[in-house]
Formats: sequence, C-alpha cells, structure tokens
Amino acid sequence: MTALPRLVLIGPRGSGKSTLARLLAARLKVDWIDADTLLVERVGRSIPELFTSEGEAAFRQREAELLQELAKRTNGHVLATGGGVVLLPQNRELLRRWDRVIWLTADVDTLWSRIAGDDNRPALLGGGRDEVERIVALREPLYRQCADCCFDTSTQSLEQIVEAICHSL
Repeated sequence: MTALPRLVLIGPRGSGKSTLARLLAARLKVDWIDADTLLVERVGRSIPELFTSEGEAAFRQREAELLQELAKRTNGHVLATGGGVVLLPQNRELLRRWDRVIWLTADVDTLWSRIAGDDNRPALLGGGRDEVERIVALREPLYRQCADCCFDTSTQSLEQIVEAICHSL
C-alpha cells in the first residue's frame, strides 16, 4: 500500500458513501472525490437529466470512462462511487486497483428512508421500497466481488466506521 492510502467506497444509493468519503478523507488528510458530482460537473447536466437524455447505457459508459481516469491517480484519496458502478465487469476489475475497496451497506428500510425524495439521482421506476430491495439484491453479489471489507451504516455511526477503517489501515 502507498504511504497515503487510495480508498474507494462502493455500495447502494443512500448507504452514506459521499458523507463517509468526506469524513474519512479529512481524518486521513487526503483528497476526496465524489464520482457522481465530478461527472455532473464535467457534462453540465444532472444525473437524472443524463439518464433521460442519453439513457442508462450511455451514463454507465461515461461513469466507466471516469473510473478509468480516476484509477490512474496514485496520490492518496478517498473515492465515493455511484451505486451502480459495479454493474459493468470492467468497472469491477478497475475497482480492484485501489488499495482498499470498502463496501457500505444498510438495511432496505434505512436506504429507502434516506433516498425517498432524492431528486439528484435517477428516479426509481415507481417501485418504492420494493424496488430498492430488488436493486440491492441484484447488486449485492457484485459489491461482494469487489469488497475488501464491509460496514453496515444502519447499525454503526459514520464516526465508528471511520475509526474502524483507520484502525484497519
């Protein structure tokens, strides 16, 4: 592992990736990157607008290109990814290039309570909590393939998780 760690956070929407990335980076005194925010800044449109105008496949391609670029960074940082980054096999391969892949999870009710009304991400297809449950079930094996460790953000505070991650480094 490099002197300053390169960490990546994966997990479903609402699991706390962006918030934890900021807290963890401050604790480790490294930069933090929110992949979704960076993508939105570069294309000048929100994620829902990208999904509507270009479709999910084009969005996933843009996400994959950004991940390829970020994987080349050698300086210490914490990267918060989008929840669907694990859907493409090439992204799962790229994720393994980071020093540590940290999977954040939470129970479906907690995730649903956190994302209900969030208009900064692609709209759910009308399935509500049940749709969140289906998405989590579909992606869980993919997160598991990539993860070095897993933390449940519905049972531990973000501060506890930061402490545990720092201790493990």
